[in-house]
Amino acid sequence: MKLHQLRYLAAVAQCGLNITAAAQKLHTSQPGVSKQIKLLEDELGFQIFVREGRNLTRITPAGQQVIDRALRILQEAQSIRDLSTELRDEGRGSLSIGTTHTQARYVLPDVIREFRGRYPNVRLNLHQGTSEQIAEMVAHDRIDCAIATGSEQLFADLTLLPCFHWHRTVVVPLNHPLASGGRLTLKALAAYPIITYTFSFAGPSSLQEVFAKNGLTPNVAITARDADVIKTYVRLGLGVGIVAHMAIDEEDTDLKAIDASHLFSGHTTWIGFRRGTLLRKYMYEFAQLLAPHLDRRLIDRAHRAATAEEVAGMFEGIDLPER
Repeated sequence: MKLHQLRYLAAVAQCGLNITAAAQKLHTSQPGVSKQIKLLEDELGFQIFVREGRNLTRITPAGQQVIDRALRILQEAQSIRDLSTELRDEGRGSLSIGTTHTQARYVLPDVIREFRGRYPNVRLNLHQGTSEQIAEMVAHDRIDCAIATGSEQLFADLTLLPCFHWHRTVVVPLNHPLASGGRLTLKALAAYPIITYTFSFAGPSSLQEVFAKNGLTPNVAITARDADVIKTYVRLGLGVGIVAHMAIDEEDTDLKAIDASHLFSGHTTWIGFRRGTLLRKYMYEFAQLLAPHLDRRLIDRAHRAATAEEVAGMFEGIDLPER
């Protein structure tokens, strides 16, 4: 068994069992990939893939176990390379981050500016998406860390470290009836079309659940993953926007922001690193710039924890900042 065989195996699995695509990703030939996988199967004594003719159709149960272990081995091999790079020059390398539009647009600019000042030779790769898309990036080993809110069940392989709390805000044009009203109510909100974030497929929307508990059905007219898009359609008069409080800035002078923290429970944004991976010095510093309470010793303790419950216990009594 050779490391390059495991690399070929992982590429085929990540490319949807398409050997041609895997070969292109690996910059090698299709016959070479097929040959190495067959040699690995012969050595193991069982099939990793089920075939129909020359095509791979599915992964066998035993094959899935091999692939899972191969991915862990490859990740450890990359960690060894990273360690070598860090020991030679800790100020170089790359950091790939998967996050949502709201975090990338409204939270990370100051963090990244400070980080770049400290590590000008570390290349930053910023990938945006929904929780499901970020989880896919994690599964395919495309990112070093994830920054998101909720959907923790999608990230069972990550150490999730809480960073800050945020709450929802309602936005309307200045001439909207809600702009001049008193304390906002769910009943008043339910009377208008709502424009808000795309709902996660991982479970029921907390926003819809709040309405349902109060015997109301929200008229969700438009959903989008981008807070700026939501505000654009609010400006067009197509509905009432519900966005993260942090998504309101000084440029939104034509909109009225209405506090909705008394209507909807707050949310916690977290940063996640894959369990068992080597964290480089600049990864610690990035996490601390995002959330100053995450000192290196606390991150290390959490990263060595066996369960999510153990990690959660480490943060009991810590007052997270509000954004």
